[in-house]
Amino acid sequence: MSNNLFSLENKAVIVVGGGGHICSALSRGFVKFGAKVAIADLRLEKANKVANAINEFSPDSAVAYEVDASNKTSVEDLLTKVLNDFPAIQIVVNGAGINSPKPFLEISEFEWEEVVKSQLTATMFGCQVFGSYLLKNGYGSIINISSASADPALSKAFAYSAAKAGIRNLTQNLGREWGKQGVRVNALRPGFFPTEWNVKNFITPERELAILNHTPMHRFGKPEELIGAAIFLASDASSFVTGSELVVDGGFSAMTI
Repeated sequence: MSNNLFSLENKAVIVVGGGGHICSALSRGFVKFGAKVAIADLRLEKANKVANAINEFSPDSAVAYEVDASNKTSVEDLLTKVLNDFPAIQIVVNGAGINSPKPFLEISEFEWEEVVKSQLTATMFGCQVFGSYLLKNGYGSIINISSASADPALSKAFAYSAAKAGIRNLTQNLGREWGKQGVRVNALRPGFFPTEWNVKNFITPERELAILNHTPMHRFGKPEELIGAAIFLASDASSFVTGSELVVDGGFSAMTI
């Protein structure tokens, strides 16, 4: 009974940003629970690398695609291409996005807009394009990627924090709008799961100590530790869950003094 509840057998997932640190792990997790996965990324070589690795342990389970998630026409083209390869799509992960370490008084308009476009606007396009498709079928789950920086704001990541707060709000709005139409919209809220880029641009030894001292588990997360939460949101186990934000942060958001 419990295995069926979380099963993704006979389901297909589009993972936008699937070549990235977190979304590549989620893609592997979806396949291990029975799904087929469309790995979409701005850099096709990254998507291919993830798809090839998945197909090594589960043949014919993943296909790679190129997409500019901040361009609606590109997202529409992605849906068309995926539906040429998959009979239907039931689950979508909107996980594309970049960051900027620039101090607030130094970040340019272009850099600000690039971060917001890659995060919030890309998530909006994903929800519009894939949401329209899912609504026509009367069934589906959309998982947006929020962040511990969505609320309260995280220092040194001004545009990123503002964009993630927008994603959280958009998720709540769409959960409300589509609640009666069979399409659930939720957000996965990771804490600190640093990439090499994060370590280079954001996490000084002093900042690392501050993060770990504010995290009850006193460590960073591993991308694989997000899989369980993503499977829950993708599967029928969360059939009465929409407009929510599922936190996976080692207790970071529960911490004060």
